[in-house]
Amino acid sequence: MTSSTILLVEDDPSLRVLTARALQENGYTVRPASTAPEMWIIFNAEPVDLILLDIMLPGTSGIELCRQVRQKSDVPIIFISAKGSETDRVIGLEIGADDYLPKPFSTRELMARVRAVLRRGGMERQSDVSRRNEASFDGWTVNFPRRELTSPTGAIIDLTGAEFDLLSSFVHNAQRVIARERLIELSRTRLGDASDRSIDVLVSRLRRKLQSAGKEAPITTVRGVGYMFNAEVSRS
Repeated sequence: MTSSTILLVEDDPSLRVLTARALQENGYTVRPASTAPEMWIIFNAEPVDLILLDIMLPGTSGIELCRQVRQKSDVPIIFISAKGSETDRVIGLEIGADDYLPKPFSTRELMARVRAVLRRGGMERQSDVSRRNEASFDGWTVNFPRRELTSPTGAIIDLTGAEFDLLSSFVHNAQRVIARERLIELSRTRLGDASDRSIDVLVSRLRRKLQSAGKEAPITTVRGVGYMFNAEVSRS
């Protein structure tokens, strides 16, 4: 098997070297960058499986880079930053990150999070392919192999990787109450634990996009438990 390629964007030279070494020792191919221009050269030159992205970069910030990446790719992104507040984690999720690793972090935690994000992404994709190719609800169509959501008007709705994985989890568990903890397991997003607002923010983002067709999103909040996707789903 070929190793996963990780694009490491970190402006601190010593931390960049140490992090790259830890990843390489665990079997990953690492492409290091210290600035936004360096990141884009690598990103546009070859496929990458994961981006480790520092928030506090010189010039273009990690936040803005994440926004730009999400306009063209759903590659998993883990933020690394000295900022560790809930607000920062929520902002990261709002703009499409998949995880948030506060500094200082241990090699063990870094590797656990990298493996978890890569594993969840791979498992979701394999699960999607193994099931039927499409699902429909309320005029919407979800194409799993292409990871696309089409609105009732025929427009392709732009979803981040985490949003699509969450929608897939809802569609495959329609009309069942799903606890927040289970949603975190089913989706590949881990920004904090289940007590954080991260999964609620992700659900809110998905709701807004499903409301773009002018109808109420079929996601019901079950107070104190989690959520339920209350649409009738058909598969083809």
